[in-house]
Amino acid sequence: MQVEIWSDVVCPWCAIGKRRFESALARFPHRDEVTVRWRSFELDPTAPQQRDGTLVEHLAGKYGTSVDKAREMVGGITATAAEEGWEFHLEDARGGNTVDAHRLIHLAHDRGIQDAVKERLVSAYVSEREDVGDHETLARLAAEAGLDETEAREVLASDRYLDAVRADEQQARAYGISGVPFFVVDATYGVSGAQPADQLLHVLETAWAESHPLQVLTPAGSADAGVCTDGTCAV
Repeated sequence: MQVEIWSDVVCPWCAIGKRRFESALARFPHRDEVTVRWRSFELDPTAPQQRDGTLVEHLAGKYGTSVDKAREMVGGITATAAEEGWEFHLEDARGGNTVDAHRLIHLAHDRGIQDAVKERLVSAYVSEREDVGDHETLARLAAEAGLDETEAREVLASDRYLDAVRADEQQARAYGISGVPFFVVDATYGVSGAQPADQLLHVLETAWAESHPLQVLTPAGSADAGVCTDGTCAV
């Protein structure tokens, strides 16, 4: 079974959704037969490579509210994240364009360590105030997660995997995805938002049952074996 997850590395709810999905997957009996693929989604494709100011200041300007109100918004999501084991430090988070981070995540898929690189980049943004739009920072973080730093730098200096990022975004539009995180199970079930782990587990169980229907086998010569049907087993 394949689970594709559209998300962005500067999306706090995506980080929370990641933890909730991991909790659901840990409780799923067939977890060893689930393949997880992280897909690209840019919350702000027009963002500069590095954005001036803090996240709180950016939110205040974006929503036309005060810095104090923006700080309250950040505090609320920080509290929710803590319930899932995250230690957010978003007040001074350093935003920017994420297309290069997504390109490294595609490289990581080809090297078999996509989840590790995804985790490192997300954690760097939400918890460590790292600048995930900066190439030097990205190369270092990628190496910390297990990628070859020289190869990571080569990718960042080129346009490799840009077509893969754009293909993910095109598929997101085809699915009608307008917000993240968004989970797609076996290209059949879609789940929008950082839903609770119990709900994500239910989706996994439903998708598994549909793709693995029970097959009833009747051994040769046992067609007349005792079976109760309506009206035939009255006692």
